[in-house]
Amino acid sequence: MDNIAPFITELRAGPVKKRQTAAIFLGKSGDLAAIPPLAAAVADPHPSIRCEAARALGRLGDSSGVPALISALQDTDPEVRAAAIAALGRIEDPAAVTSLIGCLQDRVMEVRIGAAVVLGKLGDRRGIGPLKRCETDPFSDVREAAGESIHRIERTRRIRR
Repeated sequence: MDNIAPFITELRAGPVKKRQTAAIFLGKSGDLAAIPPLAAAVADPHPSIRCEAARALGRLGDSSGVPALISALQDTDPEVRAAAIAALGRIEDPAAVTSLIGCLQDRVMEVRIGAAVVLGKLGDRRGIGPLKRCETDPFSDVREAAGESIHRIERTRRIRR
């Protein structure tokens, strides 16, 4: 904790560039004591800080960061939403499934793609119906990601039987 304390302080009160650097360092530190300040930073007024905090939580890979990442799925900035989805994909906590299903309706194509991919990675069969609805998405990349994820979930279900 002592070696990350200056970075936590910087994350909370430094200039934007230093706060971004602090979030990156905290994510790479492997120190789970960084999760509470990073979770708080997911609600920072500056979108680049919110993005880096979400990425850092994903790098730490601990489920205690999931509630903050789920709340970030409602962020006004699509880059923050995409970063939160990617982080949830790294953590692989099934608690995120319902929120990720909601992201399949996002207005931004990249967010829908990310949600589809992570749902496939999680392998939860609750995602199959919503993913099937994405097969009519106007963007082929979304349709493709949804189809691949459906296949992955169904394959995972067969293997587990």
